[in-house]
Amino acid sequence: MQSGRTSAAIVGAGIGGLTAALCLDRAGVAVSLHESVTEIRPLGVGINLLPHSVRILTDLGLADALDAIAVRTAELAYYNKFGQRIWSEARGLDAGYRWPQYSVHRGALQMLLYRTVQERLGPDAIRTGQVLERVEPDAGRAWLRPRDGTTAVPVDADLIVAADGIHSVARRQHYPDEGPPRFAGQLLWRATTLAPPFLTGRSMIMAGHQGQKFVCYPIGPVVDGKCRVNWIAERRIGGDAPPRASDWNREIDRATFAPWFADWNFDWLDIPALIAGAERVYEFPMVDRDPLPRWTFGRMTLLGDAAHPMYPIGSNGASQAILDAEALALALQQEAGVPEALARYEATRRPATARIVESNRQMGPERVMQIVEERAPGGFARLDDVISHAELTEIADHYKRIAGFDPATLNRTTGLAPRAPDAAPQPMPRP
Repeated sequence: MQSGRTSAAIVGAGIGGLTAALCLDRAGVAVSLHESVTEIRPLGVGINLLPHSVRILTDLGLADALDAIAVRTAELAYYNKFGQRIWSEARGLDAGYRWPQYSVHRGALQMLLYRTVQERLGPDAIRTGQVLERVEPDAGRAWLRPRDGTTAVPVDADLIVAADGIHSVARRQHYPDEGPPRFAGQLLWRATTLAPPFLTGRSMIMAGHQGQKFVCYPIGPVVDGKCRVNWIAERRIGGDAPPRASDWNREIDRATFAPWFADWNFDWLDIPALIAGAERVYEFPMVDRDPLPRWTFGRMTLLGDAAHPMYPIGSNGASQAILDAEALALALQQEAGVPEALARYEATRRPATARIVESNRQMGPERVMQIVEERAPGGFARLDDVISHAELTEIADHYKRIAGFDPATLNRTTGLAPRAPDAAPQPMPRP
């Protein structure tokens, strides 16, 4: 597709939408980005970026900026509920990848992408306070209602990218009977705490089993003997729907769940102290949606959580949205027209993400903790009596292949072509 002749309107300025704007801009597409909130603020807690997504952000020139706001994850380690190590493996550069794995505050990453979009596409490229009402996919038109209460206005483009999250309006328009997200019967409580570093100082750990789990990793540097540690406490509660509505800003009293972790004080990590030391704790239901038979309708397609919301297993949610963004831009570079490009994009990403959604429902690589819980609920003297090294390795390697970050394959991957000299940034004009 010839650069400079295509326009795209992206709905949603989360990590997926912002990365899509940068990737499409690099492909020579004129981009506008429309966000429902009136002010983009650094919300959320910690997330991980796997090497396949870091490759894309590095290609976009963000490597140094990522290093400034994130921690290069050195290892991932699994433990049982008694703090006994089950499995550990190097991560990122330490595992032989060409790119790091990062642990980073979600809000810090979003603001980095936001500032970069403004710098490269212009300060008016992102238009806030615009709520999507509906899409006319065949016409390439999105109707957006300003939050000031005025009438919805149309935005026309060659391509509408719906990156409007797990409650996507565009998705609901085409799947009106889908209903709410699918609840896994588990709640997550998330927070950050200033605490002493543990293990390598750059370790990501998971402890417990399917019914009760604790995850933590540092997302900031060590200062005066402490670093910012992101943590997630998880517990199975059952039921078909979460007991309370939840969003990024809903705080919860830690007394709701802290007693379940009161004796999880390991000699290498004091989990009760982490929970007690958090300034604020947020509650989230573990939810996803079933994979869709189709993402693309006319000139509209889905991206990120609008297309494939998944359980937070394997550190893949944000990374897969970033992979979507590059795949869409690549398709537009490689195909002669928008319909052909969208067909290529969907053929590349829809089956791949469907496999991850299904794998995450089976706990993905975290399945090793459940296996050990089932075989040795009282702990173990010798891990080899419970699970073999070969079984552990196969579970870890299988998930890497499914999720697209097998190191040998990933290290050979190339991305978007450089922008053609005559393809200067072309933000779309305001409607």
